[in-house]
Amino acid sequence: MGKDKLRKWKENATFSHVFEPDIKSIAGGEGLHKGAWARSVFGNDHPITLELGCGKGEYTVGLARRHPDRNFIGIDIKGHRFWRGAKTSLEEGLNNVAFLRTKIEFVHHFFAPGEVSEIWLTFSDPQPKDEKGTKRITSALFLERYRGFMVPGGQVHVKSDSPLLYSLSKEGWKEAGFPILEDSADVYGELVHRVDPAFAEVLNIRTFYERRWLEEGKKIHYLRTSV
Repeated sequence: MGKDKLRKWKENATFSHVFEPDIKSIAGGEGLHKGAWARSVFGNDHPITLELGCGKGEYTVGLARRHPDRNFIGIDIKGHRFWRGAKTSLEEGLNNVAFLRTKIEFVHHFFAPGEVSEIWLTFSDPQPKDEKGTKRITSALFLERYRGFMVPGGQVHVKSDSPLLYSLSKEGWKEAGFPILEDSADVYGELVHRVDPAFAEVLNIRTFYERRWLEEGKKIHYLRTSV
């Protein structure tokens, strides 16, 4: 195990806005701000946005900078990755950011019905062998799970470099009856030029790996639906 990982895990443990609960306890009924994240963690009643599979937390932090009137929680199982976002948000004094370490499969244990307003799924694993969508977190099966803790009509955004994830997600949503509110196979080639400037700015938040993929000539895809 690398020393750098250990250092980041230790530092995460000192951050008051990083939560690393024992999932067995949570699944067994113990609470961790469930139904009270805005009040208990952020000290307000602002809407909550989740970034699931947040990696380094670039979208969580980028959105928080642009929307001080909302709360943002980055969620990932790899704490050494979101350490960067946790560190940056602390250094910048962003009081509307938190990070939660858990598997996305367990996220429904942490939020009450109607507690989350919006979800971003940024560069998720396409899971090419997952024919039934039981592991692909953009699938209709996962949308049904998210619906259990989102406000009615809450929106789910998908941004991806994977043509496979893009096409499978869109097909699955249509079959399950989820509306396609926005659809683009080329975010920077056409979508940013036809949406309003504020949303174009959000779409222009670029992760470390996204910048690399763009340099390689890959196109970035985007989908949005509501639950």
